Amino acid sequence: MTQQVKRAFKYRFYPTDEQAAELSRTFGCVRLVYNKALEERTRAWYGEQRRVSYVQSSAALTEWKRTEELAFLAEVSSVPLQQALRHLQTAFGNFFAKRAKYPRFKSRKRSRQSAEYTRSGFKWRDGRLTLAKMAAPLDIRWSRPLPEGAAPTTVTVSRDAVGRWFVSLLCDDVITPAPATTAAVGIDAGLTSLVTLSTGEKIANPKHERKDRAKLARAQRELSRKAKGSNNREKARRKVARVHARITDRRRDFLHKLTTRLVRENQTVVIEDLTVRNLAKNHSLARAISDASWTELRSMLEYKCAWYGRELVVVDRWFPSSKLCGACGTVAASMPLNVREWTCDCGTLHDRDINAARNIKAAGLAVSACGGGVRPQRESSRTGQLPSKQEALTAK
Repeated sequence: MTQQVKRAFKYRFYPTDEQAAELSRTFGCVRLVYNKALEERTRAWYGEQRRVSYVQSSAALTEWKRTEELAFLAEVSSVPLQQALRHLQTAFGNFFAKRAKYPRFKSRKRSRQSAEYTRSGFKWRDGRLTLAKMAAPLDIRWSRPLPEGAAPTTVTVSRDAVGRWFVSLLCDDVITPAPATTAAVGIDAGLTSLVTLSTGEKIANPKHERKDRAKLARAQRELSRKAKGSNNREKARRKVARVHARITDRRRDFLHKLTTRLVRENQTVVIEDLTVRNLAKNHSLARAISDASWTELRSMLEYKCAWYGRELVVVDRWFPSSKLCGACGTVAASMPLNVREWTCDCGTLHDRDINAARNIKAAGLAVSACGGGVRPQRESSRTGQLPSKQEALTAK
């Protein structure tokens, strides 16, 4: 059964000098309005314990435009400025609901500048996009077609640290679920092998950041030698940003291809609930963990499974997938990271990662069939074996 979803299509475009100047002014005004509204809200919250609504911030924006000091805000489109206030309202909503930290100020030195336009801020005609305050349409490179008959509801224009310009079009799209299958897979995330599948397949970690580490270090050394504020420093900064962009683009491309393959081939995908933030506190492995990008891998699996009618099961983070023998159910006392193979008391030789992936799959299928959640399994104090109730969860 098809489903209709909101989907963003991102393209690169090449603005004219006039369009680039207009967008740069818009980025600056968006940043100023966001920061000024945040400053007013902060003063009201910490000084008077009073909340400021979006309507009040919007009225304040109108007053700012009437002052001589901020009259230039009226020279750009009002739509991105209003959207900045809406984004700030969402940020405070998440803060008060304890879903996020207190909103932070935007910096002009941030790697990405952006502005968002709603339908009243752009014109879409015959596949050509023209933004407010601009006479000519954007020169977009259509790397892939939009859905047939689709028209964007929201347009986000951005510029990254390298200086590349992108436009993201949010459209209504109809997605057809993938053909049903009975296959299921358990996934164990790692560093040497990015993921190990319950089928026994190991997918090597590309280590994109490690491959470009020497190039990145050289570019950063050159940047450190340049005088602050000079044109040469700006050129050196862009070289550093270009290396980072190359790493990010290659990593994202690899993860997209991997997750798409896993979702197409399997009806049920089982993963672990890893706390990447805590794992990254290990200073010996933090760089490798960040390069693996497990969080982005999980995020892609989540929305692709939702799109294509697949089931994603997340196993509890304390489930002893590596220490659990998949043959007899015994939980080993300890399992240091340097132990890649181990032999159970029952005589079964295990590859650490493959055994973990198979245990994750078995536990996820139990949850899928019976409902509930997978809890940490405990040894019996007398026999060292799992209780019979827990054995059912790990039975193959």
